[in-house]
Amino acid sequence: MSLSRTLRAALALLLLVLVPGLQACSSPEIKAGPIPSKAPVVPLEPPGPYRIRPGDELEIRFFHTPDQNVILPVRPDGYISLPLVYEVQAAGRTAEELRRELVERCSKELAEPEIAVIVRSFTGYFVHVGGQVTKPGVLELTGPRTVLQAVFEAGGMLKTASPKDVLVVRLQPDGGHTLAKANLEAVLTGQSADGDFVLQPYDIVYVPTSAVADVNTWIDLYIRENIPISFTIGYRVND
Repeated sequence: MSLSRTLRAALALLLLVLVPGLQACSSPEIKAGPIPSKAPVVPLEPPGPYRIRPGDELEIRFFHTPDQNVILPVRPDGYISLPLVYEVQAAGRTAEELRRELVERCSKELAEPEIAVIVRSFTGYFVHVGGQVTKPGVLELTGPRTVLQAVFEAGGMLKTASPKDVLVVRLQPDGGHTLAKANLEAVLTGQSADGDFVLQPYDIVYVPTSAVADVNTWIDLYIRENIPISFTIGYRVND
């Protein structure tokens, strides 16, 4: 057996040790028809009531004194200013929580005030998409988006991506984080829709590198630079 033949055989054996499932890395079978899903799909903490954010536009209605009605944005510091209550924090609160405080504070000046707080427009929320996607970065979303939709808006996955191992990191109100796995391979092949859940503001979607891509990087760094042989993974494994 020639030296190159021996090296190829040795490298093939090494790759099979490094990546046990390499021989079965062909594209998964696509199943046509409805995608099964559990009901309901709750991979992360369900979203609660909407909380006002800086940049939102609020309408404050005073039913008995309409001359006090006002439409105003929430300032970057999260506060709004009203003649009767001066400064009041709006960001981080629900419309009902803000309404109750306004009623309490306006009661000092008005008899039995009836107030409504309406969120007229919402600021676009942001989702971070990184890893093995064509255009990693921050996406400003003006409506609901699922994990797969966000990945597509980031240009789709690269060939080096591992769609079955996508991760979603979610910020919690207490400052902690929740981590969930989103198996997009199962979604794309029609096996399960569980991994394509709706994102929340400031979620981070991370698409990791596949094991085969890691092996290719290892080959580039440690083998191709040192052994003058031209080959591919498929040739070596099947040779």
